[in-house]
Amino acid sequence: MSKEKFNILESTCIPLPLENIDTDQIIPARFLSLTSREGFGEYLFRDWRFDKSGNKIEGCVFNDPRYSGQVLVSGKNFGSGSSREHAVWAIAGYGFRAVVSSFFADIFRNNCLNNGILPVVVKEDYLQNLLKTIKNDPSVTVRIDLEKQLFTVLPDGESVSFEINKYKKECLLNGLDDIDYLLSIQDAIKAYELRKTLGK
Repeated sequence: MSKEKFNILESTCIPLPLENIDTDQIIPARFLSLTSREGFGEYLFRDWRFDKSGNKIEGCVFNDPRYSGQVLVSGKNFGSGSSREHAVWAIAGYGFRAVVSSFFADIFRNNCLNNGILPVVVKEDYLQNLLKTIKNDPSVTVRIDLEKQLFTVLPDGESVSFEINKYKKECLLNGLDDIDYLLSIQDAIKAYELRKTLGK
């Protein structure tokens, strides 16, 4: 299923200055029986956002009206634990387009890229300064330029580069998942197979 194209994103951020956040915290196991990707945003960090009675937990950054945006900024080793793709569905369903950290668990990072979410890796000292900046001024806006692979704090903050797999970058820029990409090059695939058949 194709996704929204990702090129340049300018947004405020939600800061989550905690390390080693695992997928069970991102999406509690009791919600994994749901089979549709739709509506998963409601369950993102459910046990952090609401108590057992369904009341909002005071002090949770997601319940703080000062913070909003399409960029989640978190401490290092984000997305560790089980490989559940539901965690990324919840992040996307909540409205995030990108997650920033100094380190992502490999499977989680790949799940992000496969579901239209950009994982941006920055150095630890830059991450800590960014978290402090957002906490002190929730209106701070960042700019993520996927084409140039640059992350910038606006209006005049330092720009830092980030790495991304070339193939996944192309998919994000064009709003394609793996199946969409294969369909987009099907003529080239057919031509290659024909050349193989003809021995050329």
